[in-house]
Amino acid sequence: MEGGINPEGADASAFRECFSLAWKNPYVLRLAFSAGIGGLLFGYDTGVISGALLYIRDNFKSVGRETVLQETIVSMAVAGAIIGAAVGGWMNDRLGRRSAILVADFLFFIGAVIMASAQNPALLIIGRVFVGLGVGMASMTSPLYISEASPAKIRGALVSTNGFLITGGQFLAYLINLAFTKAPGTWRWMLGVAGIPALLQFILMLQLPESPRWLFRRGREEEAKAILRTIYPANEVDREIQDLKESVESEIRETGSSEKINITKLLQTRTVRRGLIAGVGLQVFQQFVGINTVMYYSPTIVQLAGFASNQTALLLSLITAGLNAFGSVVSIYFIDRTGRKKLLVISLFGVMISLGLLSAVFHETSSHSPLVSQAATSHFANYTCPDYGSAKNATSWDCMKCLKASSPDCGFCTSPADKMFPGACLISNDTMKKMCHAEDRLWYTRGCPSKYGWLALVGLALYIIFFSPGMGTVPWIVNSEIYPLRFRGVCGGIAATANWISNLIVAQSFLSLTQAIGTSWTFLIFGVISVVALVFVLICVPETKGLPIEEVEKMLEHRALQFKFWKKSSSTSGKNQAG
Repeated sequence: MEGGINPEGADASAFRECFSLAWKNPYVLRLAFSAGIGGLLFGYDTGVISGALLYIRDNFKSVGRETVLQETIVSMAVAGAIIGAAVGGWMNDRLGRRSAILVADFLFFIGAVIMASAQNPALLIIGRVFVGLGVGMASMTSPLYISEASPAKIRGALVSTNGFLITGGQFLAYLINLAFTKAPGTWRWMLGVAGIPALLQFILMLQLPESPRWLFRRGREEEAKAILRTIYPANEVDREIQDLKESVESEIRETGSSEKINITKLLQTRTVRRGLIAGVGLQVFQQFVGINTVMYYSPTIVQLAGFASNQTALLLSLITAGLNAFGSVVSIYFIDRTGRKKLLVISLFGVMISLGLLSAVFHETSSHSPLVSQAATSHFANYTCPDYGSAKNATSWDCMKCLKASSPDCGFCTSPADKMFPGACLISNDTMKKMCHAEDRLWYTRGCPSKYGWLALVGLALYIIFFSPGMGTVPWIVNSEIYPLRFRGVCGGIAATANWISNLIVAQSFLSLTQAIGTSWTFLIFGVISVVALVFVLICVPETKGLPIEEVEKMLEHRALQFKFWKKSSSTSGKNQAG
């Protein structure tokens, strides 16, 4: 039945039961993975732009010069996703889940074609908006469709595949980025390939039915029953039909209509209001502890840590994406064993430590960068950085000061034998880059050589290892459990929109922050926010493990928040004993 989670022993056999039922009825697995491609698109777009941006900067010089333009290219997809999520909520109710996914695929495909053929940054941004609209619709519709069209016993496991496909899409994006580093039109291939899974999902979804729950709400009961008979075993289908019928009738009694949701009543209902505080708060903090700076900008962060080449940055970022995918699998295994709140607390402790490490590493990188050598610079006399050439205290210049020069931009050329040896401060352009490489030297424009660069990779890896199983997946799971059934759709839409808005704020401000206050202070700010997030989780987020929706409502009604999250709640324990 909806809203219930089997306690204790049930989770131990979740995977066995999932694959057993899927093996007996492969149609169910086909349904889940066809809809889950929406999660793959979501993850692919998040990951692919981070690598493509390295080459877009080289192709369009205006993008390389203007940090705001780089942030706009990244964040316009997020802005589109905010609109897509909002419109998607309306479309899900009006046209159906399947139709919303088909529209999302169409928009994503159009966006991929526009991006791949863009001749200027403006067209690229337009393509990103189209892709964002598709991603926003898919991000909320795919898990909803899977949930409503899956057998109750394996619904949780199948919905979790959507989260796995998101992180899998990010990993695939880094692999494709790496594969096309030597291809002509590098970034065009990276962005254009995204159209293939969108086209594949469009074709697959045409062959799949509408959500039976949506059909029931629309009064098309016979169609819904026919679909349920293909999903459920014969001995369970009548019970599920009855449960679904009672659920829809209950919604109609509560709201007065199966088509309208009373927003005023939603805001006046104590349980919903408290649920929204917890649900929306988790979605906002998920973004504000900095996850998408790592996913959108991880190659750039690697370069800031002192790794010069684009290919090296992409290869090292692939590790980050792989750890993220692995973390989502860990979450599926532990979420019903450990509990939501405990997983969040462990996750945030790890995030705080790793962000502190990243802040310390970047502080050391910026304060101990190699000096600029007048002799090495004079070797490329015609290309000396103008700011360095006219400086009165040129002997005090180091790599960081060289890279901050802006009239014009400058780069640092140094020997690969000892990266910390004094190097040359030169004008940053393609000619100078080729001349530096021609002498088997390393060329830096984003970050400086550092003895501590490897520690930045350790910090990034630790961040993902701790973030992904907890803050990465739990906010979405809590938002699917914490609201009363009749308000779950609208509240989930509000929380998803809050997530995308927070995503936009972080994506649009990260590079500007690193320029204004430095990478070290930027990560320190994220670390402070993670401390606030930990306090918020301890005070405002209830433990929903093993509780039916009715008990969650009672908990919120009486504000029985469980501070001792490491102990089982009495209601859960009592239920286990009774069972």
